Amino acid sequence: MKAILLAGGKGTRLRPLTIHTPKPVVPIFNRPFLHYQLDLLKQVPEIDEVILSLNYQPRRIEEVFGDGSDVGIKIRYVVEPAPLGTAGAIKYAGDKLTESVVVFNGDVLTEVDLAAVIALHRERKAKATIVLTPVANPSAYGLVETDANGNVRRFLEKPKPEEITCDTINAGIYVLEPDTFDRIPVDTPWSIERSYFPSLIERGETFVAYIYRGYWIDIGTPEKYTQVHRDMMDGRCRSAHFTNGTRVSVSPQARIDEGAIVEGPCFVDEGAIVKTGARIGPYSVVGRQCFVEERAQIEQAILWPIPECVRKPPCAARFSAVSATSAETRRWKTASCSAINRWSRTSANCES
Repeated sequence: MKAILLAGGKGTRLRPLTIHTPKPVVPIFNRPFLHYQLDLLKQVPEIDEVILSLNYQPRRIEEVFGDGSDVGIKIRYVVEPAPLGTAGAIKYAGDKLTESVVVFNGDVLTEVDLAAVIALHRERKAKATIVLTPVANPSAYGLVETDANGNVRRFLEKPKPEEITCDTINAGIYVLEPDTFDRIPVDTPWSIERSYFPSLIERGETFVAYIYRGYWIDIGTPEKYTQVHRDMMDGRCRSAHFTNGTRVSVSPQARIDEGAIVEGPCFVDEGAIVKTGARIGPYSVVGRQCFVEERAQIEQAILWPIPECVRKPPCAARFSAVSATSAETRRWKTASCSAINRWSRTSANCES
């Protein structure tokens, strides 16, 4: 069984972080985001290959993940000649497939039971199965209505308050039958939400929903990207760094000088140096090889790792003292985002 991962977008909503760094490589703690999606796919033993549908900076993604041998699952790369939309990308990547295929949007981090989704798809002999998840404010999304038997009946984009009839939205995870791809035009931008799925309903084909009420997030904005880290630190989403009540995760290869203050929950990666008098506050991430100077205060900030090509002894990135006042803390949080973008840009220049 194959899986198609739609990772061709430019990550526009996540800018400036994705100007020089494709979204699959954006780090969650010390791992590129795509690793978390691959981990989920690997939980289904019969998925033996992941097809990455790419368009934006594909070479950088392939340099990180290779053929998948280091990840534990075979990876194949398909680069769109031009953006083809969600359905167009699926057809382009899976045109030769003959068996059911799992499809994942490139923005989604979740703990859904994929094996259960596939089992429902087969039990119902469906042409398509969509994972739906409830949200508090469905008016900001597109609603998906189902009947009592779990059949999908209607898609409603950004409904008005009086039009809201349910709280379930498209979670960006599907199981599809390739014999339905013939309706998707070749080399033409086509939307799975606006064209492909409605065609299933119009033709009366079996199109079912799997309702998932566990952890799910779209990391596509800076706010949601930050929230993922907080959720893992707080235990709302599983993370190898924060298990069994762990609140402070510091790599054995990091150096925390005597007199430095480290307050959990937080994460300090290998090679990082935190000098005497510095403070790492709650919900902070200090990436690989970052150097935090005396009296510097890091608060609710994510400092990306420093690329090897820009490291200088003892370390390339130095974060100097800032005030602890709330206004200046906000400025520091903004400055940390600038640092993130600066180092991603430097990395891009080194690798080009």
